Amino acid sequence: MPRKKKAEVPAETEISAAKAAPEPEEKELRKPKTVVSAVFARERVITESSDEARDFYGSSCYGTVIEDGKVQLSLLEALYLVEKGKLKILENKKVLSFESFVKKARKVEPNFWIRYCVFKDIRNRGYIIKTALKFGADFRIYDRGVKPGEDHARWIVYPVHEGEHLTWYEFSAKNRVAHSTKKRLLIGVVDDEGDVTYYEIRWVRP
Repeated sequence: MPRKKKAEVPAETEISAAKAAPEPEEKELRKPKTVVSAVFARERVITESSDEARDFYGSSCYGTVIEDGKVQLSLLEALYLVEKGKLKILENKKVLSFESFVKKARKVEPNFWIRYCVFKDIRNRGYIIKTALKFGADFRIYDRGVKPGEDHARWIVYPVHEGEHLTWYEFSAKNRVAHSTKKRLLIGVVDDEGDVTYYEIRWVRP
């Protein structure tokens, strides 16, 4: 995968897009943007029960549909949808800002921001990315156009900070996991600016 430039850091994140002003008739026909409400539940985020919330799962494979038609999202999925302007997260009836949510998520997952940089980058490239704990990895990635259940994931990926050190034993263990699950191994190296560079490692027998 090619290198992606400039992922935002939490303290300076701004979401903006320059859009051409619509024609008057266009403006009247355009439906207002729907923002789904959700509540912060420490290790997860639970949405309201609505068609828009369930569309996160049905159309884009975010989260899991649970009781009462609500959708349970991971902290990573929730933050990504917040950044895209599709979700607002409430705690004690107050909307959490992007920065506030990141602070809370970091308390739950110490490596949260590094993992989020990789999650966001992969999603922005058009791939579906899900957790891969049962494979002993952070994430599994499906090829473009493939949804979970339709085919197996193509890669497993480990996000690491560029200043982090891996022993040869750790590196070899990750490679063995990928080889045993018949997936390609990616190491996603995140720098201090949030840029991600990927290295694909393959098992070769001499």
